[in-house]
Amino acid sequence: MKTPRSIGTATLLALLLVVYAVDRWRADEAPAHRVEATSAAQGAAAPDALLLAIRDRRSDVVVETQGPVVHLLPDDTRGSRHQRFLVDVGAERAVLVAHNIDLAPRIDALRKGDHVRLRGEFEWNDKGGVIHWTHHDPGGRRPGGWIEHQGRTYR
Repeated sequence: MKTPRSIGTATLLALLLVVYAVDRWRADEAPAHRVEATSAAQGAAAPDALLLAIRDRRSDVVVETQGPVVHLLPDDTRGSRHQRFLVDVGAERAVLVAHNIDLAPRIDALRKGDHVRLRGEFEWNDKGGVIHWTHHDPGGRRPGGWIEHQGRTYR
């Protein structure tokens, strides 16, 4: 009858290292859209998901953020129409907001300097990124986005 052989310390450490590496790999491969920011008003203690996504050049990240409008851009009327503007999100960063006005109301009263809160999906690009899906998803496949401006919510 064979008796079980004890595992050596080096073998055990190597096995644990492999388990850790596989776990880390799975965490890195998890869909990014599961990352979600919580606004400061909701008591978030974690770092801002948007600033982390910008730093890490990540896309498909659902974020909530707020800040002043620093620039109004002409509407994009090619294909689905989008109202476009830049929002200062802190840390000397501004991101483009592309708000689909075929699916949600246009924010006609929006002016430079106005404060907005918003939820949408961040896509990184070499200009800093864009937040889109700031409206409901008619297909129900992703979390609904929104923009709050002067006490009104645009979905």
